[in-house]
Amino acid sequence: RIYEYHGSEQTMTEILKALTFLLGFQLLGTATVMGMALPIPGPVAGLLFLIGWLGMNAPRPKFLKETAQGLIAHLSLLFVPAAVGIIQHLDRLALEGKILLTAVVVSTILALIVGALTFVVMVRLTGALPEGEELRS
Repeated sequence: RIYEYHGSEQTMTEILKALTFLLGFQLLGTATVMGMALPIPGPVAGLLFLIGWLGMNAPRPKFLKETAQGLIAHLSLLFVPAAVGIIQHLDRLALEGKILLTAVVVSTILALIVGALTFVVMVRLTGALPEGEELRS
């Protein structure tokens, strides 16, 4: 059977091969973190391994891009378990809500500032701007 989304057609076997490829990096990251007692989540390490693999222009499964786009298109479904977890801990949220909200707001503002500054530095280093844009000092 052929599945179609975003104008791309894939068989279930191709989707499973691409998902296995992605989950293999997650497993590699988890095993590395557990084996070396690193202070980062295993899936984050796996993502770094995947980025390194893709950066080396190493061979990729044929339908990796299409499968990844399908996952991203349905990414909102992954927030459902997080929402359930929040509901299960409402009492704790009531006790620590102000601290959590402050941390989220401050970290969001800092992330925006760092992102903007990084963009400006990279534009100045590379001289590249989006088409039709000029950098204002």
